[in-house]
Amino acid sequence: MTSGLLSLAVLGCATPYASVDNPCSGYLVSGGETRVWVDAGSGTLVQLQRHVRLDEVDAIWISHLHADHSADLLTAYYAALFADIQLAAPIPLYGPPGIADRLAHFLTNGLTRSPVESAFAVHELRDGHQAHVGALAMTSRAVEHGIPAFAVRIEAEGRSLVYSGDTAPCANLTRLADGCDVLLCEAESAQAPAEGDQVHHTPEDTGDTASAARAGWLIVTHVGRFLTPQQAVARASARFDGPVDYAAPGATFLIG
Repeated sequence: MTSGLLSLAVLGCATPYASVDNPCSGYLVSGGETRVWVDAGSGTLVQLQRHVRLDEVDAIWISHLHADHSADLLTAYYAALFADIQLAAPIPLYGPPGIADRLAHFLTNGLTRSPVESAFAVHELRDGHQAHVGALAMTSRAVEHGIPAFAVRIEAEGRSLVYSGDTAPCANLTRLADGCDVLLCEAESAQAPAEGDQVHHTPEDTGDTASAARAGWLIVTHVGRFLTPQQAVARASARFDGPVDYAAPGATFLIG
């Protein structure tokens, strides 16, 4: 990729299960020679390999532990330890508290705990967590999804991408996205719930978040089953004056 640019490759964005032509949530964010796999929903490991091998990924970042954002960590574990992948060191894995034990509970089939840490060097996220991975600086903030969940701001050479993960509209996301070049924001809900807590954005919420954050460009993702991408983009565009696109599976966006 061109030096100085951030690159966002959409591995998939389906919810809550993969479609024939659309895996669940997953993205490859690149800057310089650094590559981070952001969310690992079911089906995304296949698409990741169109861009890089697993042993070429510099880190993995997971927004929350719902399966449509994290399930392919299980197959990545087997690939890293028991196949043709040769890791020089465990892959840095940034995720919600308890992520290592969650993986181990699923993967362990006997009396001995599966060696999750042999595949992944686990770093638990917290509100305000900061990390540097190669050329990329990553800042995570806690967001509102009913379980521990995070959004992330990824920056390189003055360029910035913010990914919402799954969340209701919230102040932490708006502050994290302030002045970003690109906001990659979910629009799962066709409408806000009449009762109970809201845990996702509607397309209108997505547009409002982008406007409040003064984002330069909105990319709508994780569109729910009761919306079309075209509807989500149109409804978000009614609330945000900047450019709006859809995170189509297989698409690559250059930031900068």
